[in-house]
Amino acid sequence: MRTYQTDQIKNTLVCGNPKSGKTTLVEAMLFEGGVVERRGSIESKNTISDYNEIEHENENSVFATVTYAEYADRKINIIDTPGLDDFSGGLITALRPSDTAIMVINGQNGVEIGTEIQGRHLESHNKPVIIVINQLDHDKSNFEKAVESLKQSYGSKAVLVQYPVNTGEAFDSFIDVVKMKMYKYPADGGKAQISDIPADQADHAEELRNELIEAAAENDESLMETFFDKGTLDEEEMLRGIRIGVKTRNMHPMLCVSAKKNMGVDRVLEFICDAAPGPQDAEPAVTAEGKEIKCDPKGPASLFVFKTSMEQHIGEINFFRVMSGEITEGMDLLNNTTSSKERFSQLLVVAGKTRNKVSKLVAGDIGASVKLKNTKVNHTLTQPGQSFEFNPIVYPEPKYRTAIKAVNESDEEKLGEALSRMHEEDPTIVIEYSKELKQIIVHGQGEYHLNILKWHLDNIFNIETEFITPKIPYRETITKTAQASYRHKKQSGGSGQFGEVHMVIEPYSEDMPDPAKYKINGKEVNVTVRGRDDHKLPWGGMLVYYNCIVGGSIDGRFMPAILKGIMEKMEEGPLTGSYARDIRVAVYDGKMHPVDSNEISFKLAGRNAFREAFKNAGPRILEPIYDVEVMVPSEKMGDVMSDLQGRRAMIEGMSSEKGFEKIKAKVPLAEMAKYSTALSSLTSGRATYTMKFTKYETVPGDLQDKLLKAYEAEQEEE
Repeated sequence: MRTYQTDQIKNTLVCGNPKSGKTTLVEAMLFEGGVVERRGSIESKNTISDYNEIEHENENSVFATVTYAEYADRKINIIDTPGLDDFSGGLITALRPSDTAIMVINGQNGVEIGTEIQGRHLESHNKPVIIVINQLDHDKSNFEKAVESLKQSYGSKAVLVQYPVNTGEAFDSFIDVVKMKMYKYPADGGKAQISDIPADQADHAEELRNELIEAAAENDESLMETFFDKGTLDEEEMLRGIRIGVKTRNMHPMLCVSAKKNMGVDRVLEFICDAAPGPQDAEPAVTAEGKEIKCDPKGPASLFVFKTSMEQHIGEINFFRVMSGEITEGMDLLNNTTSSKERFSQLLVVAGKTRNKVSKLVAGDIGASVKLKNTKVNHTLTQPGQSFEFNPIVYPEPKYRTAIKAVNESDEEKLGEALSRMHEEDPTIVIEYSKELKQIIVHGQGEYHLNILKWHLDNIFNIETEFITPKIPYRETITKTAQASYRHKKQSGGSGQFGEVHMVIEPYSEDMPDPAKYKINGKEVNVTVRGRDDHKLPWGGMLVYYNCIVGGSIDGRFMPAILKGIMEKMEEGPLTGSYARDIRVAVYDGKMHPVDSNEISFKLAGRNAFREAFKNAGPRILEPIYDVEVMVPSEKMGDVMSDLQGRRAMIEGMSSEKGFEKIKAKVPLAEMAKYSTALSSLTSGRATYTMKFTKYETVPGDLQDKLLKAYEAEQEEE
């Protein structure tokens, strides 16, 4: 395959609602671009994009698939992305290497929830959009309705470039108002017959052309002056205005196709070549240090890895975009993320599972390599002497969690390795090995997302697994001051064990003054702080430990042992075994034995004294609270609000955004189990939400009683 220069490259992603025909469109683009000789289909399970078994089984895209087409002396890199929000990680991945998004619209339905969700991602990443209205050959297609819904979503930015002469099963023609020609396709699609616009379409075509010219002229002052002088723009001037408008997101041109019949696809490719911004048009990439790196083929060689996947018989494949300079076969690069050297013994251009070797890739191009030793997603590689790193891709916060275990204990190590590999392929799968909960917690974007993970574990890795209810990471704390003492004494021949500890515990809050006196057994007792240890706990909160021993009642060498005993009990709280937090402990007295006292004695005395004091200090269980933001159609607002309130949600605000209602609430994690499934059921899949941990709050009294009883029963069983 030839080497394409930076100005000959276009990088696109294809997105859209499920069943809009994204994969079918990509297949037709590859056919028109000469990558495949015969078009596959979803039904026949032989498309280039959906080549994994699970995608064949479910008949929808699960992974972002890198492909390309060669058209009009251009290389068009195309990344086919999943439509379901559960697999939004694929879209987020594709946003980084792509310069333009091709948004596919189902001509029967117009703008759908997937369109809206993905549109928000594109907007937040400032990604240019070209709209392709598909399935105009369907007997229920409604082009006018689809355009109207796009106008409602995008306003005047959505501008028609083409419109169909006929829709439904007879669809075979459209008018292109840039070319001012009619394109008529044979029954099996392919190459169009291009002719003058019929007389009965001339007025409508002229009207749309004038709208397009005005929209194009508004993007550039010199074009606006030309438009005022001549009253029109020629085709090249119009395309210049469209290019500027697309790049700045001031225009979202609308084209029409039947991807299934391969009608209009060639014109889509031509329009991408003419109007989509190329790598040289994109804003310079910014490093973690804030340095701008231009997409310059003459600059220092650098690349960014945006995707990693494991392939049978090949191993790990790393997909990258060349950010600057040139990458050549056999080149040694430095991985600035891991500080290791990598040799690129093979350079590949990829179309699904088809891989072709090339000798060189230049700035702006997308490629892949195999057998790299220490390179993963989000890594930056440069030629030696360059030390910068590009900012990593930021993935959405998880929205669904479950615990997982291997059915056979002998598979536990294999399960850990498989989960690690799945996270590398899909960073929105987050694995948590919770020492606290004694569970492996898997986080994802939804129930379906994690069911697909389980399918891979069961069928690809051959590890039989089961999902179990995840425990909640509660916390324990206290609300008042309490005192306790404990004597540990053990004699069993020879030297024994002896240690006695007296302590006061109290709630910790920031900026508290050190203690000076406590009320102990009804009497005020002055204390003198001899030492203070502040421990910021790994699980959140603080432990402050005071040595208030006077007169040598406990030797200083035993104070760390007492602290160790306290920490052990804080790691397994007295109420439910959860972590304890935000506590001050003052050890003010005790006793020791000249022979029998040792570290283990004082560790046990400290542990038990702390446990007794904790139970008398107004103990409370805290639960994790999450900030939840729901985007819901206005007509479903009441149902969603009622459901949230039934989940103990604290509603914090509501607002409107592009025809949707946004609800902001604080919700306990314990109430969010299977929320993604419930929300989908309530709104017919039209709502979406995000959730992010915010703080811990005290659980209601009745719930605390239930948790205490459940823990007691669990302890009795053990």
